[in-house]
Amino acid sequence: MNLLNLNDLTEDQISEIFNMTDILKMKKHSKLLSEKTFVLFFPETSIRTRITFERGIKDLGGNCIVFPPESLDAREELQDRIQYLENWADGVVIRHSDYSKVLELSRYSSIPIINAMTTENHPCEVISDLYSIRSLKENYKDLVYTFVGPAGNISRSWSDISEIMDLKFNHVCSHGNVLKADNRNYKFHTELESVLIDSDVILTDSLPVELRTKEYFSKYQINLERLELTRKHSILNPCPPFFRNEEVTEEAISSNYFVGYEFKKNLLYVQQAIILSCCGINSSSIQ
Repeated sequence: MNLLNLNDLTEDQISEIFNMTDILKMKKHSKLLSEKTFVLFFPETSIRTRITFERGIKDLGGNCIVFPPESLDAREELQDRIQYLENWADGVVIRHSDYSKVLELSRYSSIPIINAMTTENHPCEVISDLYSIRSLKENYKDLVYTFVGPAGNISRSWSDISEIMDLKFNHVCSHGNVLKADNRNYKFHTELESVLIDSDVILTDSLPVELRTKEYFSKYQINLERLELTRKHSILNPCPPFFRNEEVTEEAISSNYFVGYEFKKNLLYVQQAIILSCCGINSSSIQ
């Protein structure tokens, strides 16, 4: 199985990843990837996703060989490259800006291809975040999720998972940032305060240059005053890297609304569960 796009998954498959993550967190399964080798394409700037994929594979007994993503930009056809890699690799994890390259590799591959981020989407990150919210909030399916920020890979992936898991999902930003989403749960707004009143989970992403303006900050920046408009026991989950006093203020990050740095600890276990699922291993076989 590949993981290219959240829309490729069903609610049952995401629930199975969650169940397997629960088991993996008990740390009793160290050899599930023994004698398996994974080729990873990661830029030097990647920190959280790369560390958790590399360590996650090694903790399960597997091996990693890491290349820069530019290796996929060479003249050699991707269909030739992946069919050679199949001789020595059991799976490929790719972080590359161009989603079409991930799709092209998967088209000719007989080994699992896992999308670790493109400019189109970020499936592993958002599955992990929802798992962590599930760990904090038993009623996570009943909450209202509000993403404040531009149309991009993070907002798009949250929209995708909201459709699959039937989550109430608001997207708030300036005109021109609406997602082209055929999703009955997706609602786009340009006014923030009225949406915050009914919100339980506040999500953000870093801003492109054109939105780093006083006008944008005045209307959409998440600060403590705006967080206090949200529902009781609401949480703030800014997608890292976040930038203080841009999409979120220093005061917001220092508040009790912020989910904290340990929130991302589950990324390692969720990505392990994704790898195992892609390799055909399910939760019932490792209990």
